[in-house]
Order: sequence, then C-alpha cells, then structure tokens
Amino acid sequence: MKFFKALKQFLLKYKHGLVLSYFFIYMAWFTYLERTVTSNFTIIHSRLDDLIPFNEWFAIPYFLWFVYIAVTVVYFLFTSKNDFYKYCAFLFIGMTICLIIYTIFPNGQDLRVDVNSLGRHNIMIDIMSKLYKIDTDTNVFPSIHAYNSIGAYIAIRKSEKLHSKKWLQRSSLILTILICMSTVFLKQHSVLDVFGACVLSIVMYTLVYVPDWTKVFKPEKQPELSKVRR
Repeated sequence: MKFFKALKQFLLKYKHGLVLSYFFIYMAWFTYLERTVTSNFTIIHSRLDDLIPFNEWFAIPYFLWFVYIAVTVVYFLFTSKNDFYKYCAFLFIGMTICLIIYTIFPNGQDLRVDVNSLGRHNIMIDIMSKLYKIDTDTNVFPSIHAYNSIGAYIAIRKSEKLHSKKWLQRSSLILTILICMSTVFLKQHSVLDVFGACVLSIVMYTLVYVPDWTKVFKPEKQPELSKVRR
C-alpha cells in the first residue's frame, strides 16, 4: 500500500510530464515519412558541403545528442515546471514544424560517402556504416538534430536554477556546436539543414522565451467588493 501511495503522490507531483506523450505522435509521423519519402524529393545541397571532409570521429558528439536531449528533459521535469514547459514547447512545436516541412516539401541529401572505400578502418567507421544502413538520407531540412541541440542550450542558458553554473553553460554551448558540426562532417546533413535549424530556433526562441508567459496566463485579481462599493 505504501508503494502505491508513494507512486500516486509521485505521479500527481510530476503530472506535467504527460506532455512528453507527444513523443509517440512525433515518432509515428516521422516513421511514416521515413518509410514513404524514398523518391521524388528535393536534394538539399550547398557548395560548402563539398568542401567539408568526412570525419568519422564526429560520431561521438553526434550520438551524445541522445544523452544530451534526454538528460536535459529529465532534469527540467524534476526541477522546474516552468523551464520544463518552455523547453518542451520549444522542442515539440519546432519538431512539428519540421515534420510539416518534410510532409509538404519532401527533401533529402546525396552527401554520404562510401565508408568502406576510405582506406581506413576503426570503430567509428563501423558505427557509421551501420548508421547509414538504418537511417535514411531523407527528411533533413531543417535538421532536427541541430534544432534540438540548440534548444537544449537555450533551455540551460535561460534557466534561473542553472544561471550560476557557468561551466555547465559553456560545456553545453561547446557540445551544441560540436553536435551541429557533426551532422555535416558525418554527411548526415547539408550546411543548409543546419542553417534552417538556426533560423527556426531564432523564431521559436522569440515565441517561447521572449514573452513573459507567466503574466499572460496569470489570472487578474478581482477587486474586493468592499473597495468597489466605496
């Protein structure tokens, strides 16, 4: 009984975490696009992409993305409801916009290299070979990988609880930059995809973090009857 009571209190205390259920809608939509957008899509390519060499060691920050986003979400879930809502709004609204773009403007890239013909072999080459097999080269503009990384940094930077943690903010910025770089050095994205993610981040930052939403949604105090009568 104590366990169920404690579980009930836990669920009530962190019920705001229910917004994470949107992830299932996102995954269903994204998976559908991955399976259906296989031909007749616009190639996203920039001349700058041809100047960027493939570097398999960027797979380290690329895969750290999963930990980075998950840890940031969990941290704000348990420490700050306000920061959690803002962060989720930034992520989910932006990711939805990306999916809408992928749906009405099917896109992909042709940047991937044949990792088996590079003349070198290491664990990162093996990892990238497997990634290329399971991950399609479509639905790339804007880059959700880059967008979510920028969102994590903004959430950490704007958090009052983490305001004094300068080392954390600097580390977060460096990791965000490395993750964005990894998408182009691994030939997972074009520079244009990262640029699109930056533009979308600016728009979403303006919508989510600039307005004082606490004042917008805070109900106005009604004047006391005694004062009104006077």
